[in-house]
Parts: sequence; structure tokens; C-alpha cells
Amino acid sequence: MKKLSVFFILFAGLLHAQKLTSNELSIINQGDLHTALPIYQVTDENQHKTLLNLSAEINPTDPHTAVLVKRMKESLLSTDGGVGIAAPQVGINRKIIWVQRFDKEGTPLEYFINPVIVWRSDLQNLGPEGDLSIPDFRDQFYRSKVIQLEYVDLKGQKYSEIVEGFTAVIFQHEIDHLFGILISDKKEKEKNDSYKKVDAYQKSDLNRR
Repeated sequence: MKKLSVFFILFAGLLHAQKLTSNELSIINQGDLHTALPIYQVTDENQHKTLLNLSAEINPTDPHTAVLVKRMKESLLSTDGGVGIAAPQVGINRKIIWVQRFDKEGTPLEYFINPVIVWRSDLQNLGPEGDLSIPDFRDQFYRSKVIQLEYVDLKGQKYSEIVEGFTAVIFQHEIDHLFGILISDKKEKEKNDSYKKVDAYQKSDLNRR
């Protein structure tokens, strides 16, 4: 019965995910598998539009998804201190992110397919954030201190975990990208919001996403 329920979850996810478009396939397959994809910038009008679009779910077992995951990692590694990246930042409006896990020994980079934050704490921390797609922009933002995350891997296996601290900040930042939310726009909206000050985030030396 357990195997049947897992199969049903995977099958339902595959049905929900739309096939990759010819344009998406062109971006994913241009160049070598081990070559970084260019990171989109808000300073380019067309790239900015892509960054503002909503992202759709992706079929985790599609061979092209594995290629995209690999090349996104190369893109992140090509940056100067980046700790996370989302698929829209390489021109693909699909739900894939990479996050550096500062909550794990060795701070490994890990990918997450179709990630969803299913719960977040009311308690928030204030801390610095930047963005690989927004040159020369840094500011302070409030983020939930703890989140519960659900996602799948390249085999379609579903996972759920609780994440907190700096790593939870990175997850929230990258998942915002999947909804077309940029921190430059977020700051404008926050000016009208009222927050109760909590303990400030300390990792100020690790402020690039």
C-alpha cells in the first residue's frame, strides 16, 4: 500500500508538470554539460521579464531536468561567493533551486526540485541579502527563522524537512525567485509593513545569493 501511495504521488506530479518548451530545451542544451549557463540580470530588459515570471513545476525524471540541474550548479560555482540560485536566473521558469547547506557539516550544495514551503515560523530575523541577478544591490530583510520544506529529487522521490537559521533564509530567497519576487521589489513593499524587531541575523559576511 505504501509503494502504491508513493507511485500515485509521483504520477500526479508528472501529470501536473508541463513538458519543457522548445525554447527551454534550447537554453538547457546549448553548450557543454559541464559549462555554466549565463546568469540573467535585471539590467537587461528581456532577462528582467523572465526573472519576474512565475515558474512552473518540472518533470523530475525527464533527462533534460538532470542536465539543467547540473548546469545550474556550474552557474552557481562560477560566481564569487553565491550561496544559492534558482532556475529563472538562468532563463528557465521552472521550479528548481540550488542552496548551500550551512546547516550541514561541510556546507554542501544541494538541489531541490519543485520545492514548496508548507509552513514558516512567525518569528523572523533581520539580515543582509544580495542577489546574483541584481548588481550592486544589498539590503536588510526580514525572513522566517524556521521553515518546513517539501520537494522531490531527480528520481521523483518526495522529501520533507525542517530548516532554520541562515540556510532557511537562502531557501526563502530562492523560492521567492520561483514566484517572480526580487528583493529589490520586496524592499519597496516592506517599507509599508510594520515588524517587531527580533534578534539580528549574524552571518553578514555571507550575504550573496
